Amino acid sequence: MTKNVPNPPTDVHVGLIAYRGVQMSAALGMVDVLEVANRYGADCDGRQINHSILQADDLPTAPFFDAIVLPPNLTGNRGASDDKLHSWIKEQHAGGAIACSACAGAFWLGHAGLLDGRPVTTHWALEEEFSAAFQHANLLSEHILIDDNDIVTAGGVMAWVDLGLHLVNRWLGPAIVSQVCRHMLIDPHGREQRNYRSFRPKFDHADQPIIDLQRWMESNVQADLSVAELARKLSLSERTLHRRFARATGLAIGTYVQELRVEKARGLLERTTMPISEICWAVGYEDPSAFSRLFKSVSGVTASDYRRRFTVL
Repeated sequence: MTKNVPNPPTDVHVGLIAYRGVQMSAALGMVDVLEVANRYGADCDGRQINHSILQADDLPTAPFFDAIVLPPNLTGNRGASDDKLHSWIKEQHAGGAIACSACAGAFWLGHAGLLDGRPVTTHWALEEEFSAAFQHANLLSEHILIDDNDIVTAGGVMAWVDLGLHLVNRWLGPAIVSQVCRHMLIDPHGREQRNYRSFRPKFDHADQPIIDLQRWMESNVQADLSVAELARKLSLSERTLHRRFARATGLAIGTYVQELRVEKARGLLERTTMPISEICWAVGYEDPSAFSRLFKSVSGVTASDYRRRFTVL
């Protein structure tokens, strides 16, 4: 009898963008973090984080990356005229890439049109400039790192370290993060390397209308996300939407919506002092008691316990 051998984990691909004025020490430092992580990852399940430094004037049209990173810059350049790069960032994100930035790199994500309605952080000294440029972004500059599923932003100039560790944690796990920190003498105390379950929806499928719908849901979690309304939005029958959505994402629509809303609630519990009842309404639920039961069933802890354990205020 042939013994089934599990497939090895799939490698991931990260593109670090060397745009005009980029802080190359940060880009190269992230490369070092990923290289050390790969060294330890090879001794575990074998997954590797492949990485490339990409020149902004010679960006590849393919493949789509699992993540793209806009490192910091110290020149005062905010990239407002980098139209080609903005379009490329938007295309990569639409194709399933996680869009990441550190410090002023968030300006490029904003100019690419990715930050409307999204929680985001950047250097505290850039708060006024950033808010004026992107009035519809939810800027939370007091936070060192904000993970909003498909968009991850880190704060100050040296927050590329936190971003690098965060990506290592996402794909290689907390044990590898710990080994990297010891190897590179990085103090992880106070960093947002929290070991808890997170919702990571699939965007790497080929059904573009479903991807567009997922992106819309990410930014409109408080809206009517019923099957009937989502089907109307795509001009599909409910039955067809059920079938296509499940085939593309691996989840039934109802389960997906619950997971998405709980994930957004986690972020609000971590980053704000909003009463839990208001968080319930902000993520699309009208009954606080029903929301509390759902949150505990998905997260394993009550919303109040989650806040006590993971608040970053």
